[in-house]
Amino acid sequence: MAKIETILVATDGSPASAAASDEAIDLALRLGARLIVINVVNVAELTAASSMFPGTVFTAREEAEAIARAIVDDARRSGVIATYLTWEGQPGEAIVAAAESESADLVVVGTHGRSVIGRLLLGSVSEYVVRHSRVPVLVVRPQEAYVAARR
Repeated sequence: MAKIETILVATDGSPASAAASDEAIDLALRLGARLIVINVVNVAELTAASSMFPGTVFTAREEAEAIARAIVDDARRSGVIATYLTWEGQPGEAIVAAAESESADLVVVGTHGRSVIGRLLLGSVSEYVVRHSRVPVLVVRPQEAYVAARR
């Protein structure tokens, strides 16, 4: 197995992505890897809402960066070298592109654990990343207790 030097973790602030972020920080610490936190702003989706709520895209970008910065701060307190990125686009596509652009050796994503029907209707970012990534992907499913504690 190739040495893992760069880990990219995707976050959206949900309990599922929080569990993935915690796992990525732990892995980066144990492996001595650099951590890159990415949050994707789906501008196309937000632009439609911005006619009703001006400033939606700007607010979403600020919130995305705040979430990513908090994870970077946690990682740095643990002794991990960490940075963050905010990309625009479809989340799955942007995560895969960022992993390639940043030469990540591993991608870590969370999953909401939707049913087959839920994935069919809503799609699955983690499934997209698994299918399209050129590097290994670790999909983290949060424990029920973890989700309840984050609420």
